[in-house]
Amino acid sequence: MTVQALFGAHIVLPEIVVVGQALLLDGDRIVGLVARDAVPEGCVVHALDGGWLMPGFIDTQVNGGGDVLFNDRPDVGGIRAIAEAHRRYGTTGLLPTLISDYPDVVDAAIAAGEAALAERVPGVLGVHIEGPHLNTAKKGIHDHGRFTTIDETVLARLTVPSAGRRIVTLAPELAPAGAVRALADAGVLVCAGHSLADYDQTRAALADGLAGFTHLFNAMTQFLSRDPGMVGAALEDRASHFGLIVDGLHVHPAALRVALLARGVEGAMLVTDAMPPVGGTRDRFTLMGRDIAVVDGTCRGPDGTLAGSALSMVDALCNAMDMMGCDIVTASRMASGNPAAFLRLADETGAIAPGLRADLVHLDVDRRVAATWIGGSMEDHRA
Repeated sequence: MTVQALFGAHIVLPEIVVVGQALLLDGDRIVGLVARDAVPEGCVVHALDGGWLMPGFIDTQVNGGGDVLFNDRPDVGGIRAIAEAHRRYGTTGLLPTLISDYPDVVDAAIAAGEAALAERVPGVLGVHIEGPHLNTAKKGIHDHGRFTTIDETVLARLTVPSAGRRIVTLAPELAPAGAVRALADAGVLVCAGHSLADYDQTRAALADGLAGFTHLFNAMTQFLSRDPGMVGAALEDRASHFGLIVDGLHVHPAALRVALLARGVEGAMLVTDAMPPVGGTRDRFTLMGRDIAVVDGTCRGPDGTLAGSALSMVDALCNAMDMMGCDIVTASRMASGNPAAFLRLADETGAIAPGLRADLVHLDVDRRVAATWIGGSMEDHRA
């Protein structure tokens, strides 16, 4: 197997930044750090021109990219195009995300995810089914005409065994008794979102196995003094994770900072909620018959409703540093280590540590993506 040595950049570890060391890779695995003059002979040497070498980004909510919407292309080709588009922005692991749709489309999306995993499409970790089991009052851009209730047929569909990870976002107040527990017991990572669940209902769902919260603050009950809502339950809980869309438009930067102070960094994950324009050539697309356009840096429907984002993970990381005051170690944990922990993949990826998969991103001195490695395979993005 090919041994690679990467040097010349600051190396971002889970707790510190290391300077003046080389990172050794053996095949698809990280070996560890060595002094620059201790690099073994015969290595393939990559001299990195400054900047930062860090774990590749993991995005748990990706609706599209490269001018492809997963709902329109729930097949391996669509998944591959989305993954390739996001890799250019440092994402080395993602879950293509299906927006609320009809049962046959959900079936196709789940099957496509399994096929992509079987074909080892680089970067694919599973699929995220966001809806259609949501609350109409918090529908956002979702088409409530496609919403359905959870029954035994739905549970059977969502709990089909997977070779990867499966996230299901639902409104817990509408889920029948035992549904969250049944999904969790089957290995599904259940998230709350697009919901009117109050604090007590959310706490009950957490007790039943709820693992996280989809785009915290957006499309859920807010924190109030006598009614702490879903946001309050999410910030209080110490075991779950929540996604944050850090574009300065979905959530005010002050609210982002407060969330981090309240919960601690270990609970927060950067997500993009990205739509087809990310990595694409067009700034407009159609979502279930509605024209969506990129306006002031984000995606909006005809009435101004937010419709996902035009955010990349490298921009999310930079925004976390600039808007939330995070240092690069903290921002890296939110972009890599925490999503890996949420996905139960921390023993496989999400950090620079011996034995983990060599999923990496190199940012240049201007914090632009220069190169990525997925399983030790390098792709240069500077051209």
